[in-house]
Parts: sequence; C-alpha cells; structure tokens
Amino acid sequence: MMTEVKDPTNKLSSLNEKIDRSTKRFHSTFRMNRSTTQMLLLLVGTFAVFAIANPETFLSLVNVQNMALAVPEIGLLSIAMMISMVTGGIDLSLVSIANLTAITISTTFTAVANSDPAMAENLGVLIILLGILVGVAAGAFNGFLIAKIGVTPILATLGTMQIFNGLAVVWTGGKTLYGSPSALTAFGVSAVAGIPTLFFVFLAVALVVGFLLNRTPLGLRLELQGANPVAARYSGIKSSTLLMRSYVLTGFIGALAGVVFIARNPTASADYGASYVLLVIVIAVLGGTNPSGGYATVFGVFLAALTLQIVRSGFTAMRLSPFQYAIAQGVILVAVLVIEKIDWRKVFRRSTPKKV
Repeated sequence: MMTEVKDPTNKLSSLNEKIDRSTKRFHSTFRMNRSTTQMLLLLVGTFAVFAIANPETFLSLVNVQNMALAVPEIGLLSIAMMISMVTGGIDLSLVSIANLTAITISTTFTAVANSDPAMAENLGVLIILLGILVGVAAGAFNGFLIAKIGVTPILATLGTMQIFNGLAVVWTGGKTLYGSPSALTAFGVSAVAGIPTLFFVFLAVALVVGFLLNRTPLGLRLELQGANPVAARYSGIKSSTLLMRSYVLTGFIGALAGVVFIARNPTASADYGASYVLLVIVIAVLGGTNPSGGYATVFGVFLAALTLQIVRSGFTAMRLSPFQYAIAQGVILVAVLVIEKIDWRKVFRRSTPKKV
C-alpha cells in the first residue's frame, strides 16, 4: 500500500499565507503606515540611545516607572488634539479645560471637607464627575462656536483658552489649590505589576478612541469631514452635529487629563502645563495626524507620546536643560516631516547605476 507523500512546499506556502493574513490584520488594526512605522523605529532608537548613554539612571526601575506615570496626561491631551485635528480643526483650549476640571474637583472637595471631611470623601466620585462635567461643558461651548456659529476652530479655541484661563485665575486667585479625594490620590500612585495604574487609563482611552475611529461609522464621518467637508455634506453628513460631537468628545478627554493631573498630585492651578499646548500638537502631528484633517492614527499618537516622554526623561537623566529638550522637540518634528515628504523610491532609483 502506497503512502501519500506530502509536498513540503504546500506547507511553506500555507504558512506564508497565514503570516501575510496576520500581518495585514495587524496593520489594519493599528493603522500601520509609513509614519507609524517611522515612529516605532524612532521610539526604539531613542530608547536605545539613552540606555547606552546613561544606563544606570535611565534604565533604573524608578525612572521607567516615572516615565509611565508622566506620559498619561500628555498622551490623553494628544489624543484629544488628534480628534479635533482629524476633522480639520484644532483645540487650543485643551490644557485650560484640564485645569478647570482639576480646579473644580479641588475647590468642591475642599469646600465640603471644611464642614464635613467624611462626607467629602464619600462624595469623591460625584465630585470627580462634576469636574468631568465642567470639561464636557467647556468642550460643548467650543463645539457651539465652531459648529453652530461658524467660527474658525483656531480662533474659537484661542478665545476660549483665554476665557477658561481667566476664569481659572479668578477662581483660584492666582494661587495653587490643595486638596482632593484621598481615593483619587491613592489611585494616582497605585500600580499593577509595577506599572502605574494611570498608564493603563491612558492605554484604555487609546484603545477605545482607536476603535471609535477605525471601526465605527462616527470615525469614518470624522475623517470624511476633515478630508472633504463639501463631499461630506453631499453624502448626507450633518457637519454641525458631527463637529459638535467631536468637540464634546475632546472636552471629555481633556477633562480626563485634568483628573489625571490632580490624581498624580493633589493640587490644582490655573497655569499648570502651560507648555503642553504646543507639545500635544507636536505629538499629534508626529503620530501621523494630518494637520489639514482627514487622517489620524491613535497608535501613532500613542507611540509619539511615549517617544517624547523617553526623550524628556533621557535629557533629565543626562542633566540637560528644558531648553535643550524644547530644541529636540523641534528637531524631531522637522526631521520626521522632512523624511515623510521624501520619495525614497525615487532617491534609490537615482542612486542605482543603470545597466549598459
């Protein structure tokens, strides 16, 4: 009786097909394009450079935990900025919204605690929800100006940034406020398997927003609105309603960043994170967000936030100044944008000698 001999090439081709399908699925899930791949390489490269330059400090457990603890607030603001930019707009008031949320939580908790500390702790969740509601209301106000009135996003949010900052200064008297629910403070310093819990919050928000953009009709509408508002209108998309929803969402995520602010440190002030506005724009663009609207990838923004936090921690470990870090931000942004514009196929085609 003859036994059937299996052709090993069939197994190999089947394995190749499985690998191709898995790779395509991975790229589809995380929207791995050229800019995202570059950010991944940049992330690995910067980590390797600082690890080699100062391994004792940079690779220490404390420094790695500090990086994971510091990146969520910047990352959340960058994701919110990405959402506003994908529609062809921008939100310059995000940091002010986050500060308003933190100030609301601190002042409300302190006011209740002055008369009944136990009640203030019991009402901790409601106080946090009140702070988030303030951030959502601020985002809705931005949406009203942009979607209903028709004010240009950069001008509308520039104005509301000044309004929110002014309200915060008047509210606090220009002073730093102290006090927040103890449960929130405990949550802010907690960790799971040595990884700060706040990092998992950042990761969870990134996954939810990534699903929203990639797998839901809302995400498709947002991208179409940013890519071609006229085509979006003729496709039956109500631009005003869509923009209103997008800025309410950015206000909500900005409010979450404010909760992270006060969770890390039970204080609140009107000028916290004053340099974050430009930083989150840089992160959003580095992550592959089209400044003109129409395209964004949460995975790219996630990688960009991690990369710049690594650079910041590396500069701190090497005792370099914040001004040098600011220069590095600009250099990285310009370098990535220039590399993105280069058609490498033409470059390699010119460098390849022609056959005679």
